[in-house]
Amino acid sequence: MVEVKPKQALPATTWTRTLFLVALAFASFQVVTAAFHPLSSQVLRAVHVGFLLVMVYLALPASGQCLPARLAGWVLALAALATAAYQWVFEADLIQRSGDLSSADLWVGILLTALVFEAARRQMGLALPLICGLFIAYALLGQHLPGSLAHRGYELDQLINQLAFGTEGFYGTPTYVSATYIFLFILFGAFLEQAGMIKLFTDFAMGLFGHRVGGPAKVSVVSSALMGTITGSGVANVVTTGQFTIPLMKRFGYGAGFAGGVEATASMGSQLMPPVMGAVAFIMAETLDVPFTEVAKAALLPALLYFASVFWMVHLEARRAGLSGLPREQCPDPWAALRQRWYLLIPLGILIYLLFSGHTPLFSGTVGLALTAIVILGSALALRVSNGKLRCAFWVALGLLCSGFFAMGIAVVFAVIAALVGLCAWHRGSRATLRLCLQALVEGARHAVPVGIACALVGVIIGVVSLTGVASSFAGFILGIGEKSLFLSLLLTMLTCLVLGMGIPTIPNYIITSSIAAPALLELGVPLLVSHLFVFYFGILADLTPPVALACFAAAPIAREKGLTISLWAVRIAIAGFVVPFMAVYEPALMLQGGGVLAVLYVLAKAALAIGLWGAVFTGFLTQPLGLWERLTGLVAGVCLVVALPWSDSLGFALAALVVAHSLWRARRLP
Repeated sequence: MVEVKPKQALPATTWTRTLFLVALAFASFQVVTAAFHPLSSQVLRAVHVGFLLVMVYLALPASGQCLPARLAGWVLALAALATAAYQWVFEADLIQRSGDLSSADLWVGILLTALVFEAARRQMGLALPLICGLFIAYALLGQHLPGSLAHRGYELDQLINQLAFGTEGFYGTPTYVSATYIFLFILFGAFLEQAGMIKLFTDFAMGLFGHRVGGPAKVSVVSSALMGTITGSGVANVVTTGQFTIPLMKRFGYGAGFAGGVEATASMGSQLMPPVMGAVAFIMAETLDVPFTEVAKAALLPALLYFASVFWMVHLEARRAGLSGLPREQCPDPWAALRQRWYLLIPLGILIYLLFSGHTPLFSGTVGLALTAIVILGSALALRVSNGKLRCAFWVALGLLCSGFFAMGIAVVFAVIAALVGLCAWHRGSRATLRLCLQALVEGARHAVPVGIACALVGVIIGVVSLTGVASSFAGFILGIGEKSLFLSLLLTMLTCLVLGMGIPTIPNYIITSSIAAPALLELGVPLLVSHLFVFYFGILADLTPPVALACFAAAPIAREKGLTISLWAVRIAIAGFVVPFMAVYEPALMLQGGGVLAVLYVLAKAALAIGLWGAVFTGFLTQPLGLWERLTGLVAGVCLVVALPWSDSLGFALAALVVAHSLWRARRLP
């Protein structure tokens, strides 16, 4: 390695300050465009991608931190801004000559393609760029392939027009969702995290479950479920709540692999947990042209069953290993934690109300974000008021002000924020709160980069699939299998999700698989929303399955254990949750798709019994250690409850009753 002389390096403080300012400008641009909509959708997408590329090239130099690498990063960052400016300045001309690119258009499109691919390589490795590169090769050379895979052939300018201009490629639906809903909700979570929501959730979960059997692991499950309501990011959940829960589990007797597996499994479920869910949920709603609330409602029961299965597995493992909880006196008072930080729940409650009262995610996220800033800044001012009655009056006035925003509009929200910022600046002691808000803006922008880059790059897949129609060939293959067995089609789709998940994030995994497999499942009679959620579910579980398990490797340095060991534990802990999407396909009422209240309650009870049996089977413990025949009988009972044939439910209930009754009988016989 060549040694770099000190004088060649840019001062770290300057570099950090530059990134801070770029991230702050990025977040400010996104908030202003969400509130006031000053730009067209195409320009918004182009500038969003431009900011993403700038942040990647400034933050991740190609070769270390030497001056030449940083200068090269600046050149690439300026080139990225130039591609965004080109879309903005020549917007009208590009619309008029759509499909007939000029030489300048072609070179700008090629430059954008290279920049997006290189940024994705730096941010997430080679796997996704290689897959997208294969799609580009297919578009250019696929006419030479045999059989149904061949297409009529496309020139380079046709492909660049599809990818770099219009709304079918880099600026497609995923990028639009990233530039609007996703960024706002990531920013919303960043504000709440900076304000102390993590401590509120962990203290609350610790107070409720820390002293029970397997308490530390149960705290991990509950706190991760609560964190899922604001972050919607599994890996972010691992590295936040995991810093507290994994060492705690290890201290009370859990092995490092099990502790990391519990945290990874519970954290990945955060993407399933309404109201925020993961970025994929917003892309799904936009793709299917349904309200986001429909996606959230459909995902609610499977999310609860997922966390219930993890909680159950943790309980059984703790009982089997004889692990107790913490002494009650070491656990915080959950209600005291609520009393101390109750005001942080105001924006979350209003966000949920807005989402489920018919407002768009964009409006709901903007108002929720604004109210979060107001509550944080307002709480800093309230602490300045020494008189108890005046402080109470302040909070009442702030609550009335917040409730009035629904009628007054977004502009008033930002006007009040500006006033509170001024007041905080006037109070010298409150400037720390103002810095907290600025840091939250920067952290939100930083967390949005991996999601946004993935959304931009998967536009290649969407564009090529739309251009060539290749999805119909794979769909025909699945339909051919489905004529013989729907279960085999579902199994093939699941394996596709898990294999793709070995190298790419959840968003491109979902987009690839849903664009190819979901239409085929619809032809086989699976409701469209159910088929998309089936793909979404296993795209999430792919981050737990070996050999490449992103969530598990994120937990590895905290647990001080190999990522593969954690992954094997995570699959074992989540194994009961693998049955939920299959059951939803056979019983769509589990996702609230058809059937009345009784049908929903019946399938919910049946699913709970199935995952309860599978949890006992794979831990080998119920009330007592299970024998081989009990585990096999429980496994068959769980499968029967999932299959949903006319005779299978009766057999499943009978076998389940046999296993439970025998286990209880054995437990009663013991002294």
